[in-house]
Amino acid sequence: MEVSSISISLGQVESTEGLPIRYDLYSPISRNALSFPVIIFLHGFKGFKDWGPFPDVCEELARAGFGVVAINFSLNGIGDDKTEFTEMELFERETFSQDLDDIGTVIDALQRGEITDNHSSLNTDVIGILGHSRGGQTAIAAAVEYAPVQCLVTWSAVADYRKRWTTQMKKDWEKQGFTEIENSRTGQKMKVGKVVYQDSIENADRVIAMERVKELRIPTLFIHGRDDESVPYTDSEKLHIACEARDKELRLVSNGTHTYGAGHPFEDQDFPKPFAEVLDWTEGWFIEHLS
Repeated sequence: MEVSSISISLGQVESTEGLPIRYDLYSPISRNALSFPVIIFLHGFKGFKDWGPFPDVCEELARAGFGVVAINFSLNGIGDDKTEFTEMELFERETFSQDLDDIGTVIDALQRGEITDNHSSLNTDVIGILGHSRGGQTAIAAAVEYAPVQCLVTWSAVADYRKRWTTQMKKDWEKQGFTEIENSRTGQKMKVGKVVYQDSIENADRVIAMERVKELRIPTLFIHGRDDESVPYTDSEKLHIACEARDKELRLVSNGTHTYGAGHPFEDQDFPKPFAEVLDWTEGWFIEHLS
């Protein structure tokens, strides 16, 4: 279903720690008293809901007949400034467990009517999740953990974060309690605390995608770029093989990078061809399995 108008509203709900989970709600406007399923959009590591073409993606999905909630995880390091990392002490301790709890908080807020729009009726019993990179890996865990989630799409998902921790990172954590990574976009040195590593090991059965994907039973589409420079496409191949869902697909994008040719800021009129292909597949999957 295509709708001609959408409403965009901003808000926040409190995390289990009392920190803000900032969100944008994209709502289709209909005069026919229709009820729209909801898609939750999850950014990746060093990402945020306003990165590059992500807002345009959310608008596109809303026009396809879905309420879309794009969130910033409570510990992602983005504060009042939508596109700059100003809360590095939060980023340093952004655990997978807290990200997963944040998704639960958002689902509860949707179902209690705290995240809503007067222009639309949202069917919060029918929820899909779309996640990119680390957000894709957490989306898999959330799809198993939270019963209202009935459909899943991952972009460039990480299969097992435990395998991304290098020997040097482990030495840093043991010696000084943190390791540093560079944000190539901003040049910032960003600390990742030992608590993040410990969480991935101690709570692996809850938070690691390869551990949880075996429990998936809902329709799941894995998308990955063949030329992904950050997460090899074999990660999605492994996830697809391990997934127990009856309705599952793996789609690999020719010439697809980690962000499918898109960047930040995004000011072009049209999506890069690989990105447009990914969005088309994503929209089609949700229309078939979530509407």
